[in-house]
Amino acid sequence: MKKINKKWLISLSFIICHLSFSAALVSCSDNLDEVPDNRTEIDDADKVQKLLVSAYPSGLPNVICELSGDNLVDNNVVVPATHNGAYSAWHDEAYMWKDITNYSTGEQDTPYQTWEACYGGIAVANHAIEAMEKMSDDPKNDPQFSHSWGEAHMLRAWLHFTLLNVFAEAYKDDTQSEKDFGIPYVTVPETVVNVDYSTSEYRKSVAECYRLIEKDIIEGIDLIDDSKYKVPAYHFNKNAAHALAARFYLFWRKYDKCLEHANAALGNNPASMLRKWASLNTNTMDTRLNDYNDEKAACNFLIVPTYSIQDRMMSACRFCINNGKAPDVANMRFDSDAEKNEYIKQHTVYGTDAILYNGGGPNWTGYVPAYAGNLFIWGNQDYGLWLFRVYEYFEYTDKIAGIGYVHMLYQPFTAEETLLCRAEAKLFLGDREGAITDLDYWTASKMVEKPLTQGGINNKYNGEPGTQFVDDLHMQDMSPEFKQLTDDEMRVLYCILHFRRIENMFEGLRWFDIKRYGITVHHAYRGPQEDEIHHDWLKWNDPRRVLQIPQNVINAGYPGNDRGEPYTVNQSGYQTPAHSVFSE
Repeated sequence: MKKINKKWLISLSFIICHLSFSAALVSCSDNLDEVPDNRTEIDDADKVQKLLVSAYPSGLPNVICELSGDNLVDNNVVVPATHNGAYSAWHDEAYMWKDITNYSTGEQDTPYQTWEACYGGIAVANHAIEAMEKMSDDPKNDPQFSHSWGEAHMLRAWLHFTLLNVFAEAYKDDTQSEKDFGIPYVTVPETVVNVDYSTSEYRKSVAECYRLIEKDIIEGIDLIDDSKYKVPAYHFNKNAAHALAARFYLFWRKYDKCLEHANAALGNNPASMLRKWASLNTNTMDTRLNDYNDEKAACNFLIVPTYSIQDRMMSACRFCINNGKAPDVANMRFDSDAEKNEYIKQHTVYGTDAILYNGGGPNWTGYVPAYAGNLFIWGNQDYGLWLFRVYEYFEYTDKIAGIGYVHMLYQPFTAEETLLCRAEAKLFLGDREGAITDLDYWTASKMVEKPLTQGGINNKYNGEPGTQFVDDLHMQDMSPEFKQLTDDEMRVLYCILHFRRIENMFEGLRWFDIKRYGITVHHAYRGPQEDEIHHDWLKWNDPRRVLQIPQNVINAGYPGNDRGEPYTVNQSGYQTPAHSVFSE
């Protein structure tokens, strides 16, 4: 992997913490723009463009979202002989849906890193916008600045959208989401200390945040000019911008606009845009990874280098993609077979390896064909599987001492995810056959030879909600404005969500799908010093779906999220707080 030297970026006072923002840029290309140091005066168009390089976040919420979601199982539960601790103490808190507090500000992948990196990028975008306004009477229409004006607004939209999906409720509908607290939407640079971000001037409702994100997207998207970038994949290029808009409008359930932007990103031949798994260079791990992260690959709309220990978290053998486990009921007494069957159903830990890798699909059996030969194991099969793309890059600062920085390259926007956004939009617009056609493109790109049909979908996703491949959705509970789907349409939706789960593993997007569809999540866990297995269910209205604001931000005076205990009917049918924990 080629590296560029790290530089301290422009020092900025931002959000509650009022910390000096510093980040480092790591790339797999020598062609990335150099970034200015904190003494650079932003006084021309070239410096604005270079400044915006530092707005791309050095940390993303992928690990937090994966631990919170349903892709990972606790190996201490599914492998009885193990008594592993988590790689970091806060990983336990995330998996148990507790407030995440047990970390230092220097740790990677934490809520603090996500908050700081995203609001730091927002601050950079705001400074760039202010600089352009000082240098031009009309930067939006000024040929020197218009492309940077577009990039800054797209960045500001994406970073706020990311924070909103992590630290606020999912969008429900305009009535309910006007009442749900969102996040601070910051559109001006910091000029004073101790800004009160809890006021309505900054902290908007979820509905208001959606309107502001749309405003930034509309302001910026038509100004993006790929010719201005040396390496477009490391910037908000045209395809990445339309992919963001497609995902945003999908989450907002404005399906016609999602379709419009997905079409713009995918073009007239979507199959040509998808990853070419058959031509992947598998000679070594490095060649495999570099092929996957190739900035010239049409599918990689946006590539973001981050500091992340996701690879090491999984190699710690605690939370992994692995087999499942059925409860031991041999010595338990039940009043009826129905009660026994219900207990088994609710306490079964479904294997996520079957869902993500080797459980077959509506038109393939066994492993996803593209993943054959690309799956690796920790120690032995007992400790789980992982796809090579999560493998880390390591940047040595001292090779003799063996120290340096751990990096991951993520693709926040890809052709595949955009295609699945389009399929979902088509389904809700009444074009079920069109949705199946897009899903067929996706399976063909994964080297599946058999065509996808409604019959194959019906056969695969015919179980009860809450079973292995059929999500327990609560669409109308989330909002009565959700469209009522027919049985065939529902099975296509299950298929879309399954494909999205496969496509987006490691990227954290499954957590956003869980939130927006009110999907019930079951976590079973056992501490390293425990023999008892604990079961917990996260239902559609559980306030723990909103992750807590970083503790240092709360300590600085910003109000934390309410993660109280509303009473609801739990999985066993008893009236209890939504996050009661049952043990066996």
